[in-house]
Amino acid sequence: MSAHAIIIGSGALTLPFDFEPLDVSMETRYGQASATPVAGGAGSNKVLLLARHGIPHRIAPHAINYRANLVLLQDLGTERIIAVNTVGGIAPEAKTGVVLFPDQIIDYSWGREQSFSDSNKLYHVDFSEPYDEELRDELVAAAQLAQIEVVVGGVYGCTQGPRFETPAEVNRMGGDGCTIVGMTGMPEASLARELGIPYASVCLVVNPAAGRDGDTIDLDALAIVSQSGMERIGRLLVCFFEGLER
Repeated sequence: MSAHAIIIGSGALTLPFDFEPLDVSMETRYGQASATPVAGGAGSNKVLLLARHGIPHRIAPHAINYRANLVLLQDLGTERIIAVNTVGGIAPEAKTGVVLFPDQIIDYSWGREQSFSDSNKLYHVDFSEPYDEELRDELVAAAQLAQIEVVVGGVYGCTQGPRFETPAEVNRMGGDGCTIVGMTGMPEASLARELGIPYASVCLVVNPAAGRDGDTIDLDALAIVSQSGMERIGRLLVCFFEGLER
């Protein structure tokens, strides 16, 4: 039985698997994880679900203990990680409601624990391809089976949060080549790479980034788009796990 972990963010993701809480501690050698994962089965595949922001949703992006989350999933036997992220759209193709699979990332965050390196171990890892190509391709194929509109490839710009960006910051990011903007893409991706766990991101564009449509950000509208989008991502993931059974 292979083990996949899904790290969920701000949206409520519902999957038709029988999830049960695990009798494990949130405490790790790197501190406390955001939440206790729940475990379910998708055919012959074990699925772990971890709430990135905790339960209830309470931990700001910069305050998440990414190292604890990743090492807890590793200790539970995770072999591949699917990250679900809600993001703002910068590039024209990153339209509201689109599901996007990034292939690059720029880290604008600061002050976060970004590595497992310490006085006993130094991790130099190749991060030229931040997301696992094989896993991404499988997710894209699942999206096509689920008949979901997707954008394949793009640059995720990770900001500090929890505030949204200024239009000037978004313009700078657009000039840097960013397609989308979020607050939780790093150091999650690089920590997974240090642990040798294949990692891919499924991004739901819930709004135009600040200044992109001339309006202020409407949190109620974001919630509506997120709810609809997470239903589609749920269908995508069902198709993904069905594909692993073939």
